Amino acid sequence: MGNIMEEKVLKALDTIRPYLQADGGDVELVRVTNEGIVEVKLTGACGNCPMSQMTLRAGVERALIREVPGIRRVEAVS
Repeated sequence: MGNIMEEKVLKALDTIRPYLQADGGDVELVRVTNEGIVEVKLTGACGNCPMSQMTLRAGVERALIREVPGIRRVEAVS
């Protein structure tokens, strides 16, 4: 997908990062695939939080799909 897509994803992640950091967590971009799948790593408190899947879907994925055209899904990787 190239650097432009990655830059847009990073910018979108920056908008939600403060909310994750407020709870002691964070998110790192691992990669963006050609199919529009964003792989992220939840770190800090988010890494082992039982609510992390909900955070990923309701927060991270929703924000990325809204902000970055072409993104289809967000997956957490370790």
